[in-house]
Amino acid sequence: MSRLIILDTETTGIELSDGHRIIEIGCTEIIDRKIIESNEYHQYIQPNRLVGDSERIHGIKDRFLKDKPKFEEIAEEFLEYIEDATLIIHNAPFDLGFLNNELILMGAEKTIEDSCTIIDSLEISKQQRPGSQHSLDALCRRFEIDASARIIHGALLDARILAQVYLAMTGGQSSLFNENQNNEQNDRVTISRIDSNRAKIKIISANEEELKAHNAYFKHS
Repeated sequence: MSRLIILDTETTGIELSDGHRIIEIGCTEIIDRKIIESNEYHQYIQPNRLVGDSERIHGIKDRFLKDKPKFEEIAEEFLEYIEDATLIIHNAPFDLGFLNNELILMGAEKTIEDSCTIIDSLEISKQQRPGSQHSLDALCRRFEIDASARIIHGALLDARILAQVYLAMTGGQSSLFNENQNNEQNDRVTISRIDSNRAKIKIISANEEELKAHNAYFKHS
């Protein structure tokens, strides 16, 4: 099965046409419907421009990013991490647009989609509940996921939260079982299917004498 990687980015703004760039990438991994925080990817990036008004969204300051690597310096490591994985992204066109723009700026010919399968959790939410709110905060409320630490946006924090949301969105009725919500709220209910190659049940029919005794019993009861 393909690796599932939950991915999020923070940027200096929302419009690529205005020259905005990525300043943070955060990824966490899901294996067998378990979030594997021990195999995360997190990197701040120096964007070659000021963060401007976006600071109020993510809280990342220019002076913090001053000595961070540029995207081209971390690109190889990042691409190796996500290679051949299925990426879960909330509003995927936004993050992919910025990631692919960074690749173009460094002269790369391939896009993220060339090496990864993409699942947009925003589209899943729209299909599940048309007309509802579909922001990450709204989904946390819907699935009763603790997002209290999300005072400001952060790529790694949001990736971790989205991992929980994705498991809840795709986990059937597992949210009904809250015995150990922090660790098990996203576990899928396991369905054990009967082996089609199992041994057939042996059926033994009653003989003529047994049938007469059976009928006689009910006739006189």
